[in-house]
Amino acid sequence: MQVRRPSLEALFREVDNFSPKKEKLQPPRIGISSNRKDGLSCIADTYVQSVVKAGGAPVLIPVITDMEALTAIVSGLDGLLMSGGGDINPLYVGEEPVPQLQDVDTFRDEFDLILLRLATNRQLPVMGICRGHQLINVVFGGSVYQDIHSQHEARLFKHSQTMPREQASHSVRITDTSSRLFDLLKKEPDIFVNSFHHQAVKDIAPEFKETAVAPDGINEAMEHPEKEIFSVQWHPEAMAANDDELMLELFRHHVETARLFKEAKRIHSRNVILDSHTDTPMIFPGQFNIGLKEGGKVNLPLMEEGMVDAAIMVAYIPQGKRDDESLQQATDFAMNRLNEIHRQMEINRGRMNIARTSQEVWVTKDAGKKAIMLGLENGYAIGKDIRNIARFKELGVSYITLCHNGSNDICDSARGDAEWGGLSPFGKEVVAEMNRLGILVDVSHAAESTFYDALEVSTQPIIASHSSARALCNHPRNLTDEQLKALAEKQGVVQVCLYKGFINEDAEKASLTDAIRHINHIVDLIGINHVGIGSDFDGDGELIGCRASNELINITLRLLKDGYKENDIAKIWGGNLLRVMSRVQSAYNG
Repeated sequence: MQVRRPSLEALFREVDNFSPKKEKLQPPRIGISSNRKDGLSCIADTYVQSVVKAGGAPVLIPVITDMEALTAIVSGLDGLLMSGGGDINPLYVGEEPVPQLQDVDTFRDEFDLILLRLATNRQLPVMGICRGHQLINVVFGGSVYQDIHSQHEARLFKHSQTMPREQASHSVRITDTSSRLFDLLKKEPDIFVNSFHHQAVKDIAPEFKETAVAPDGINEAMEHPEKEIFSVQWHPEAMAANDDELMLELFRHHVETARLFKEAKRIHSRNVILDSHTDTPMIFPGQFNIGLKEGGKVNLPLMEEGMVDAAIMVAYIPQGKRDDESLQQATDFAMNRLNEIHRQMEINRGRMNIARTSQEVWVTKDAGKKAIMLGLENGYAIGKDIRNIARFKELGVSYITLCHNGSNDICDSARGDAEWGGLSPFGKEVVAEMNRLGILVDVSHAAESTFYDALEVSTQPIIASHSSARALCNHPRNLTDEQLKALAEKQGVVQVCLYKGFINEDAEKASLTDAIRHINHIVDLIGINHVGIGSDFDGDGELIGCRASNELINITLRLLKDGYKENDIAKIWGGNLLRVMSRVQSAYNG
């Protein structure tokens, strides 16, 4: 800590002459959760010192439970440090207290739980220490020992030392050599730490992985393999503040990740962030309200948390019978879903707008609202009446996916019989009419024969609104390298899909890392100008590390880590698709 000579004049002169760094270089704001003692919100100075030494700007968060105030605080943070402290009330995890439970502060528990939920909803990088480590585990569905000495079967050593906090009292072993922790601690399998606890993580939360244990088997660290969340049971801040380089490395990592997250937020604030394919209207029978978190993966609150500006919501129609009655039912159902999306603007007028063009998307963003665009998934809804395309255009449909799973009267599907050998004669008329009306031709779900026919017949660039690379995941719904090259040659764009079965052949392992691999592959193959993102959320799209609109900013963070610059990220996040959309719409002069 710097101590100055007590001089008011000299102090003010130093303040007035201080020149802050440029905006891009300003340190990230790291919120530190406060402890509560004798009515005071307080924290050990070593937490603050460690954040400062690591290059961050510490912000002490007072112990309050006012949701509006905490939301405002969290919105201004770039990272969160969950500090240590007393026991967690076992009632929060559905347990009655054991006799060995020590002092509990339920008010602080509520504060910490609200704070963590708000932060993780916004995907802030989070580092947990001791109690913070245990709380992260609880928030994500894990369990804790109320008292390890009475509840753990192993013979334990002393986990609550009386030595000075900056001194190590025992060793821990890194159990996962693929973990961040192993890399951060200089690939040392054994390290020496301190301990001040009698509660501990019991069952690791789903999706998290254990990264370190004590010699007696007590968990000492864990991390999320895809999100920037990690935690340790010991107190590295006490050692880092006393210049322990190994422990300081943990704080440097957290601060650097927060710096990248700050940049990700800046990019989202300056550019249109657009998800080109969501099935949200299909998960709500009857009427719904995207102004509420009603169980879907895409709604206005989630878009606000993830700083997502626009989503193309589709009326999806599963392939059915092709008799006149069934075709009319398909058309009517599509119209109903599209009109239901329009109703959202009436009930959420202050927060959203139906956008038809790229310009309207930007105007909506500048007004602080979310832009919802419309799409139609499965040309089956057109029936055999080509005039329906103009009716869909009137409702604001920006693209039509020619088919879904199964051939229809327009074309052959990637999943189904090869009925037409590509586009049907009627399908060629449909593509021509879509060109005339300025509606994007979408070949996701289409057979390869249909894909190449559409490229040949269309006078405008075409898109794949939610498809990935078959070279990385051999699924007929994905595009081969040859298809990707052909699409790019005609100035089209492919929107990488986050549906797990299209990202990893072992679908249960499909992750954000896999999605980034698909993006990188396509960029390397055909260039940055021909790739985007179409999540397929609410149509079973989700990946470990990216399950809803509020988590899409994790993609930006990972792209930054991979070296992508703002301009490239802006292209991926909507710039490319909106460019193609503008070109296609400009052909319409009706």
